[in-house]
Amino acid sequence: MAAPPDSAPARTGFFDSLAVYFKPRVLIVLFLGFSSGLPLALSGSTLSVWLVERGVDLATIGLFSLVGLPYTFKFLWAPLVDALDVPVLSAMLGRRRGWLVFTQLMLIATIVFLGFCDPITSIRLITLGAVLVAIASATQDIVVDAFRVESLETNEQAAGMAGYVAAYRIGMLASGAGVLVLVAWLESIGVARETVWMWGYIGAAACMIVGLAATLLAREPAAPAKPKEETTGNPLHRIVATATGAFGEFLSRESAVAILLFVVLYKFCDAFAGVLTAPFVISIGFDKATYAAVVKGVGLAAALIGGFAGGMIARALPLSTSLWIGGILQMASNLTFCWLAIVGLSLPALTATIIVENFTGAIGTVIFVAYLSALCGNRAHTATQFALLTALAAVGRTTLASGGGYVAEASGWALFFAITALSAIPSLILLWWLQWRGHFAQFEPKKT
Repeated sequence: MAAPPDSAPARTGFFDSLAVYFKPRVLIVLFLGFSSGLPLALSGSTLSVWLVERGVDLATIGLFSLVGLPYTFKFLWAPLVDALDVPVLSAMLGRRRGWLVFTQLMLIATIVFLGFCDPITSIRLITLGAVLVAIASATQDIVVDAFRVESLETNEQAAGMAGYVAAYRIGMLASGAGVLVLVAWLESIGVARETVWMWGYIGAAACMIVGLAATLLAREPAAPAKPKEETTGNPLHRIVATATGAFGEFLSRESAVAILLFVVLYKFCDAFAGVLTAPFVISIGFDKATYAAVVKGVGLAAALIGGFAGGMIARALPLSTSLWIGGILQMASNLTFCWLAIVGLSLPALTATIIVENFTGAIGTVIFVAYLSALCGNRAHTATQFALLTALAAVGRTTLASGGGYVAEASGWALFFAITALSAIPSLILLWWLQWRGHFAQFEPKKT
């Protein structure tokens, strides 16, 4: 594991923590976050609305959730990004920026292609378009993550991630609510209903110019030194060597198994509660419109503020201390749902609960991703290792949290959320053990 650069500045006060957000390389990451968030709804929720409006049956629409699988399995082709250059573009812009421009151009093309499809005449063609958008988007995420890790200093990672997450959410809004508003407006001025969705998707594709401009304005990160076997031989040999080198290098580290287990468990308590938040709120008497208004409005604002607060915490404090703060806040926030379960149908209580949950969850996420970025210190394998770590982190949200419904049915809501809070304890024990082993010392700036 490579230590942070010797030139990393010592931790300073509030204004230094705030000023980092205005550094050019941090702002570049912010705009790339918008570019990453933009395509997600186009093959997800926005596409579902389009399919419903065109009369596609619900069973088929449900199967479209599988379109998101490339985001889960993107680590399988991440070694391509570490091992190979994009012809022409990488020679002109460098490997990372070459890949960024390539994926962004692919996204523009696939989004426009999807917009020209018609759910009525060919559901297979629209499925192909959605899958192509998801693959191009997942690949862009791989490159953006690698670019962010390699471009920012260790003590800038959390700030970069806070800006990235905020812009990511705005990108999702642009391709979600933004496209729906555009489609509704086009219908209101008399544009044919058969073509409004095409123009909505063309508008979304045009928004990719934000990420493309940021890439062209950015500076290429310094190229990492690579082992000889990863730079010689045919492309397939280089890809295999990069993949085995990335996984082998990580597993050879001290406490590698404990680190991976910590990555899986750190956000588990948050995911365990989050997977049943919506059913819980509806079951205690709130209607869908109220829940959506509170979560999408107040909850979004709380998450954005929490993301920037998490960046400032990680900038001002040691990484291990920041992880303790994030972990304890996530654990405590689940207890607010216990309170809501006892209070019942109260809009102020729901609003307060959603604010606390989104604010603390965003703090924990930004700090945690800053830790994942620090783990990718071997920059010859940034894309591959970060994609693998984020895939492992998703295990808690997908596999481990899947049994939450059975626990809630057996225990009742108040006790269920108390159990989700207690589920944070294993990750905190691992955090204590890794800190006792000196794991976090390598991430701290060296004293001069």
